[in-house]
Amino acid sequence: MDSDNRLGDFLRARRELARPETHGMPAAGRRRTPGMRREEVAMLAGVSTDYYIRLEQGRDKHPSAQVLEALANALTLEEDAVAHLHELARPQPRRRRRAGRPERVGPGLVRLLERWPDTPALVLGRYLDVLACNALGAALFGWLSDRNLVRSVFLDPQARDFYRDWQKVSQDCVASLRATAGADLDDPRLTDLVGELSLKSPDFSRLWARHEVRGKTAEFKRLRHPVVGELDLSYEALTVNSAPGQQLVVYQAHPGSASEQALSLLGSLTAPPVMRDIAMTERER
Repeated sequence: MDSDNRLGDFLRARRELARPETHGMPAAGRRRTPGMRREEVAMLAGVSTDYYIRLEQGRDKHPSAQVLEALANALTLEEDAVAHLHELARPQPRRRRRAGRPERVGPGLVRLLERWPDTPALVLGRYLDVLACNALGAALFGWLSDRNLVRSVFLDPQARDFYRDWQKVSQDCVASLRATAGADLDDPRLTDLVGELSLKSPDFSRLWARHEVRGKTAEFKRLRHPVVGELDLSYEALTVNSAPGQQLVVYQAHPGSASEQALSLLGSLTAPPVMRDIAMTERER
């Protein structure tokens, strides 16, 4: 998976993704290699080129917080990536889950999901496993062939039909996995997942090598459901304070939209028989 030079790997990958024109430098088209040069990053960060090279090569792994902030500005990193950069340089000990002990969702959170019959909702684990979902969430993501969302996105052919913006979704998925993993890249669960996907999916391997870090927050998703057709949904991702690493993801359609009607139809098709009869009666009124 990743080498022992995690800080250096991250800096090199992000330097190659940086846009020189952001800092008024010649565009990448005139360069032999993509991104910015080492001496340019060093100049913008106010450090010597030799020192920056030592960071990339792993000969210095613990720069000061001031240097890290300067590097983040030079590489125009977003908030999640800046936090990741600091964690790579000053990794904090994490409490590992015991081997073979699965993540579980608290009963109170499960009850909360069940109280949202008209809103698709699910709980994701630290490595984007679907740990729980309500009935409408299960109907929306019924195509998933695997409990792990990342594995399904890259290895299940249905994913490219379901996500109308699959390229963006796949990129966000890998960035989110890096964000939740943090600097703890030796966790056996993560090592197995990344190793498997790197072998089976060239797309995953390419995106993992970019070292993009971006947690789930709020976004817009363009979906294509096999039963009710196209859906335009927004979602909010909320951290579960009682279970660090877990996220509650709630989807919704714009009121009065065709997507809201499609979700209502999907709900009526998957509701228990008695509830389905009640829903049909309400619509007839």
